[in-house]
Amino acid sequence: MDRNLSQKRAVHYLYPPVEPFDQRHLDVGDGHIVYYEQTGNPDGLPVVVVHGGPGGGCSPAMRRYFDPKVYRIILFDQRGCGRSRPHASVEANTTWHLIADMEMIRGNLGIDHWIVFGGSWGATLSLLYAQTHPERSVCLVLRGVFLMRQSELDWFYRGGAGRFWPETWQRFEELIPVDERDDMIKAYHSRLFSGDHATEVKYARAWASWENALASVYSNGFGGEPPAEYARAFSRLENHYFQNKGFLEVDGQILRDMYKLKNIPGHIVQGRYDMICPPLSAYELAQSWPSSKLRMIRNAGHALSEPGISAELVRIMDDIAEI
Repeated sequence: MDRNLSQKRAVHYLYPPVEPFDQRHLDVGDGHIVYYEQTGNPDGLPVVVVHGGPGGGCSPAMRRYFDPKVYRIILFDQRGCGRSRPHASVEANTTWHLIADMEMIRGNLGIDHWIVFGGSWGATLSLLYAQTHPERSVCLVLRGVFLMRQSELDWFYRGGAGRFWPETWQRFEELIPVDERDDMIKAYHSRLFSGDHATEVKYARAWASWENALASVYSNGFGGEPPAEYARAFSRLENHYFQNKGFLEVDGQILRDMYKLKNIPGHIVQGRYDMICPPLSAYELAQSWPSSKLRMIRNAGHALSEPGISAELVRIMDDIAEI
C-alpha cells in the first residue's frame, strides 16, 4: 500500500468492520473457559491482539487496525472478563495463566509464530509473553506502555495523577475513610471482594470511572458510569493484579529481561500526555530495546481511540504488511 495513502486514510478512519469467520470457547483448565475469535484472511499474517485492563475484554473495534485482506486477526478475552467464564473470577487468574492461555490458543490454531499487538496492560502482557516465548513472537506493536512497576502504581493510585485532576481524584478518594487512603489499592480491594454484590458494584464503578476519566487528552474529568457487570469484572481483575504486583518475581522484571527480545523488532506508540501510563515507561523501554522504535504522539493521551495513536498504529501495521 502506498505510504502516503495509508497515512491519509488512517487519520480519518480505521479499516471497515469485518465479522469473525471463527468464534470459539476454549477450555484452558482450572475451571476457566476462554473466548477467542478470528477475523480477516485465514491464510494471512497472524496477529494476536492483547487487550488492556486487566479485565477490559476485547471489542469489535480492535479488529479495525489491520487490513483484513492481509492479516489473520486473533482476539481473545482474558480469564474472567468479556465472553470468558467464569465472569469476574480471580481464581487461578495470574499473568502466567494468561501467557499459558495465549500459547494454548496459538497451538490450537496451528500457528507457528505471530505478531503480538497490545496496549496498556496489554503491552505488559505482550512483553512478558514474548520474553517467555521469544521464538513465537515475530514482532511486538505496543501502545500506552505499562511495565507493572511500583512507581507506576504509585503514580496512579497514590495521588500523582491526582495532582493534575484533583477534583476527579477527590471523587475516587472520598469513598475511602481517611485512615485507609495511604493504600488505595488495598482499600478498594477489601470492598471489591466484600462478598456483597451491591458494594462490589459501587466500588467497581468508582474504580473504573477514575481510570476512564483520564484516558483521553480531551477528557473533562468524568468517566461516566460503566455498566455494573462490566465494571465489576474490570475492577476486580485489575485490582487483583495490582494488589499482587502483576505476579512478577521482582519490581522492574520486564526491563531486567529485555535482553531476551534483543533480536525481536518492536514498535512503541505513546501519547505524550498519557495520564494513566506516563511516557517515561515507554522511553525507558525503548532505551533498553535497541531493535525497537518509539513514536511519541503529540496531543494524545492513553486511549487506543486517540486519533493520533490510531493513525500511527494503522500506519505501522500497513508498513509491516508491505515487508
